[in-house]
Amino acid sequence: MAKHTHHEIGDHTACIRLVPIFNHLEDSAMDRIAEKAHTNHYQKGEFLFRAQEREDTLYIVNRGKVRIYRLADSGKEQLVRILNPGDFTGEWTLFNPHAVHEEYAEATRDTVVCMIQQKDVQDFLEQYPVISLKLLAEMSKRLENSERQTTQVAVEHVTTRLVLFLAENVELEMGNSPTITLPMAKKDIASYLGTTPETISRKFTELEDEGLIQQLPGKKIKIHDLDDLLLYSE
Repeated sequence: MAKHTHHEIGDHTACIRLVPIFNHLEDSAMDRIAEKAHTNHYQKGEFLFRAQEREDTLYIVNRGKVRIYRLADSGKEQLVRILNPGDFTGEWTLFNPHAVHEEYAEATRDTVVCMIQQKDVQDFLEQYPVISLKLLAEMSKRLENSERQTTQVAVEHVTTRLVLFLAENVELEMGNSPTITLPMAKKDIASYLGTTPETISRKFTELEDEGLIQQLPGKKIKIHDLDDLLLYSE
């Protein structure tokens, strides 16, 4: 069971400051939001919520990591996204109090989550309209990512999907020979890209054998030449 702590206001304020939809506000406004938050502690493997559960809460990851996934009719997991500190979920339920979750949210390590009830978030949206714009921008970005992911799974080869995934993790200032850190485990990359862990391992080895990447400890990948990698295809 998750452990609840209701009076860690300082911790709540730190949590609120992590979130792009809130951290542009004045300190007094963020403190007011923090006063309405409460904290849950989840151990690795515990669920924030499960599919078909009703919920009216905005979840903000303060520390740790959470994976969001769906189950296909076959029972196969489909990773939707990974939440790191400052990321949030539950935003869709803010506008539909009768909705149920369609996804599972599982802590993949010991995790601390700030939670704000739907009615409190709606009050803040009225008091600070700019939050609505930030929230809309974030939801639009997630929808765009989801549509791109769906299209890639439908029409692209696995190697192309993996190459594009690696490229998406390259920041502009890294240059053409970057070293990136994978944002998730390889088995989760496989789920995210709609394939199997065995196939993903083969494709990483293939790219390394071709001299395009080097697999390093700590989930790091050295890309020797980003342009060459993007030109590579099956």
